[in-house]
Amino acid sequence: MALSFAVGAYSSPIIMCKVANVNNNSHMQDLSYIKRAAEISDKSAGFTSPHPNFGCVIATRSGEVAGEGYLYAQGTKPAEVLAVEAAGERCRGATAYLNMEPGDCHGDHTAVSALVQAGITRAVVGIRHPLQHLRGNAIRALRSQGLQVDVLGEDMQSKLVEEARKECLLVNLPLIYRAASRVPFSVLKYAMTLDGKIAASSGHAAWISSKLSRNRVLALRGRSDAIIVGGTTLRRDNPRLTARHGGGHMPIRIVMTQTLNLPEEANLWDLSEVSTIVVTQRGARRSFQRFLASKGVEVVEFDILNPRDVMEYFHDRGYLSIFWECGGTLAASAISSGVIHKVFAFVAPKIIGGKNAPTPVGELGMVEMSQALDLIDVCFEQVGPDMLISGFLQPIPDLTPTIPSEDETFAIDPTVDPFESSIIFFYKTWDPYGAFSNFSPHPIQMPDEDGNYATWSSIEHYYQASKFIGVGDPIAQDCIEKIKLAKSPEEAARMGRLTQRQHPNLVRSDWESVKIDVMYRALKCKFSIYPHLNSMLLSTAGSVLVEASPHDLFWGGGREGEGLNYLGRLLMQLRSEFLGESSSASESTCLAL
Repeated sequence: MALSFAVGAYSSPIIMCKVANVNNNSHMQDLSYIKRAAEISDKSAGFTSPHPNFGCVIATRSGEVAGEGYLYAQGTKPAEVLAVEAAGERCRGATAYLNMEPGDCHGDHTAVSALVQAGITRAVVGIRHPLQHLRGNAIRALRSQGLQVDVLGEDMQSKLVEEARKECLLVNLPLIYRAASRVPFSVLKYAMTLDGKIAASSGHAAWISSKLSRNRVLALRGRSDAIIVGGTTLRRDNPRLTARHGGGHMPIRIVMTQTLNLPEEANLWDLSEVSTIVVTQRGARRSFQRFLASKGVEVVEFDILNPRDVMEYFHDRGYLSIFWECGGTLAASAISSGVIHKVFAFVAPKIIGGKNAPTPVGELGMVEMSQALDLIDVCFEQVGPDMLISGFLQPIPDLTPTIPSEDETFAIDPTVDPFESSIIFFYKTWDPYGAFSNFSPHPIQMPDEDGNYATWSSIEHYYQASKFIGVGDPIAQDCIEKIKLAKSPEEAARMGRLTQRQHPNLVRSDWESVKIDVMYRALKCKFSIYPHLNSMLLSTAGSVLVEASPHDLFWGGGREGEGLNYLGRLLMQLRSEFLGESSSASESTCLAL
C-alpha cells in the first residue's frame, strides 16, 4: 500500500514501495488490530484542521472486534471513549489497540478513565505521544490502574512489529515532525513533464498532469493547514488554491513574496471561502499592503524573508502541516533552508523541451552528482497516465529512546520545574497550559435570552454563537443552531467567522462592546465548574498569563508582545477573583473559630 500523509489514504492498482520483507509471527493478531487503529484514525483527515490522529480498536479475548472509534477533532470525544461506547459490556477483559498514546490533558483523563472503567485489562500502544509534556503520562496512568500495556518497539519487538509501528508513525507525521523540528511538516508538490519541465518557455502550465493527478492534489491540499505559493506563481497562474473536496476543512492560502509585486486582481483576494495571508519583507509596498488590508487579506512582515523564519512563525501559530505548490526558485530556497520534509512529484508522459522552460527546483549550488539529495522510503504509484514518485528528504524522527516526561525529569532533579516562569504562555490545547484555551474540550452551561440554561461543547462554541444571539433574522438563528451542533471548536470557529465575514449584517450591533464580557462570563463558568482547571489557574499565581497567538492582536499577545492579550487578562482577573474568594473564606473560618 502506498503511504502519503497517512496509512490507507490513497491506494492505486499499481504501487511499488521499498519495504522490508515481513514474516508471520505470534503477534499477527495484535499487529493487525494496531494497523486497523492507525487506518481508522485517518478517517477525519480533511474535515477539520489537521490534528493528532487517534484510533482505537477493542477486541475481545476470543479475538472479535467489539468496538472502534477515532478522534474527529480536538474538543470532540476521544477515540477510546467512542470505542468503549460501541463495545459496551464486551469491554470486560478485552484488549484496546491504540495507534498512539492518548494525549490526556491536565488531569482530565477521559480516554484513560474510559478504558479503566470499561474493564479493559490490556492495551497495545503503537507509539508514545510525540509531545514531551504528554509523553508517557497515559501509559503510566493505565499501568497504575493494573492494565497490562505493551508498546510497539519497547515491549514487543520483531520485523512485523517495526512495520506496524511505522504505520503508526506515518499516520501522525505532521505532529511528529513538528515536535522534532519546531517547524510545520512541509510537503513540496510539483507536476512535471518527462523531460523535467513544469511549464512551457512561455510560462503556460495548464495542464501538465492528468485530471486524476489533479484530483489527488486536491485531496492532499485538504489534509493540510495551509498551501503556500510564491509571487511568481500567483502572477503567472492566478490560482484559487481551494481543496474542493465537498466541505469541511479548507486550508489557508499563503503567498510568500519579497517585493509584494502582486496584481490587484487575483483569485486569492477573494476571501468568501477561506482566508489568505501574504508574508513579505518589512516595508515592502506600503500602499499595496493597505490595499490588501482593505480586502481583508492579512499581511505579515519579516525583517528578512526566508522560508525558515516563515515556517517558524507558522509553527508558533499552531500549524501542523504546510503544502508547498511554488515555483522552482522558492522551492530551492525552501529545500536549502531545511524546511521541506517530503516531496510529491507527478511525472506526466509528455515532452515539451525548451532551454528556458522552468524546472521544479531552482539552483541549489550543487556541482557534482555526489551532492544530490536522496529521497528516503521512496514510493512509486501510477495515477492514470502519470507516475507519482514520493519520498522523504528528511528521515522520520526517531521517538526512541523515550524522552523523559516532565514528571520523570522532576523526579531525577527536583530543581527542574518546567512550569516555573514569570510569564506563562498558552495557545493550542496540546500545550502544557492548553486547558486555558477557549478551544479546550470543556462543556459549559450558559443562560439563554429567556434565562434557561443551555449546554455548549466549548467556550468557542458559545462565543461564536453569541455574535448572532438576539438578531431576529432566521438566518442568524439557523447559524446559532449550526454552531451549537458543530462537532469541534474548530468547526464552530470556522462557521462563526465565515458567517461574520459573508453576512456582517447578521452580527448583533453591540458585539464589539459586549464580546469581552461574553468571553469573561464563559471563562468564569468553565473555571468554576471544573475543579482541576480552577486549581491549575490558581497555581499560576504570581505569573503573567499570555495567550501566545502571534496573529490575534486582540485576544492574543502577538508576535512581539504587541497584542492586547485580552484572553490572558481575563484569566488573570478571574485568578485574582478566585484567590480573593479563597482568602475571604479562610478569614471567615478563622473568625468562626
